[in-house]
Amino acid sequence: MTATDQTESTSTELPAPEENDFATRLAVAIGRINRRIRPTRDGISHGLISALGSVVRVGEIRPGDLARLEAVAAPTMTRLVAVLEERGLVTRRPDPTDGRSFFVVATDAGVDAIRRARFERAERVAALLSTLPPEQLAAVTAAIDGLETAAQTALTQR
Repeated sequence: MTATDQTESTSTELPAPEENDFATRLAVAIGRINRRIRPTRDGISHGLISALGSVVRVGEIRPGDLARLEAVAAPTMTRLVAVLEERGLVTRRPDPTDGRSFFVVATDAGVDAIRRARFERAERVAALLSTLPPEQLAAVTAAIDGLETAAQTALTQR
């Protein structure tokens, strides 16, 4: 089987999303917005910001639990934690019940980095939304509760 044949057989296994399909349009819009609002001032990658944000939100957490929360492999999280620690954004605290394990805890600098990243993202979202006509802005505003619920549901299903 050639590479073309493999591509063709794979593409026939999945239904093609409809251009006007709500979920497809929403996924594309969220992806585009997300790429445009990623924080860049501190030079912290999206993966680092996500992991650090989870540590700030949850509090002290074991690296394995953080990996599950972030839906990444344990070795990936080990690397992320090492980089965050090297930058002074997290610290390790020994696990009093397991001498082989430790907790990851955000430092004050880590909390500040998340606050700056969130502020920067909010600024960028506000700039994007400021171009919308009032009726579209009202529709986006009305959808926030549902989007927050969907986001929370996604977190609890991991």
